[in-house]
Amino acid sequence: MPGPITLPLPDLGATGRLAARLAPRLGPGDAVLLEGPLGAGKSAFARALLRALAGDPELEVPSPSFTLVQSYDLPGGWEAHHYDLYRLSGPAEVAELGWDEARDGLVIVEWPERLGALRPEGALVVRLAYGAGEEARVAALSGWAAERLAGIA
Repeated sequence: MPGPITLPLPDLGATGRLAARLAPRLGPGDAVLLEGPLGAGKSAFARALLRALAGDPELEVPSPSFTLVQSYDLPGGWEAHHYDLYRLSGPAEVAELGWDEARDGLVIVEWPERLGALRPEGALVVRLAYGAGEEARVAALSGWAAERLAGIA
């Protein structure tokens, strides 16, 4: 696997545009793992990605911080499942949230380190870090073959 593709995201809009460019490359069985510290933009990225996948820029996408998982019906008859695992202690609790069934659709996971052995092989990893400005972030994408990420930058 090639090294990560690193992209500067000068503001929240750039984060949304990156998510929109990734959306058409995703399908059932894929996993997007969102890594980074608190406040780095994982939920904002997931929200923009789900809106792009649904084709609805006004789609209500609440954070699953308390529900732990939110599911969305997408055009074409498939589903996306947005997990926030911050409050979980490990993989046993993830399994209780319908993980195996959710893997038939797309899973978007914040705090994927809680997945342990459930971490999907071949997942797209989006690592978000703070950038130079208040809204600026840096995204490092890895886990997919270079061909699948071609043209993302």
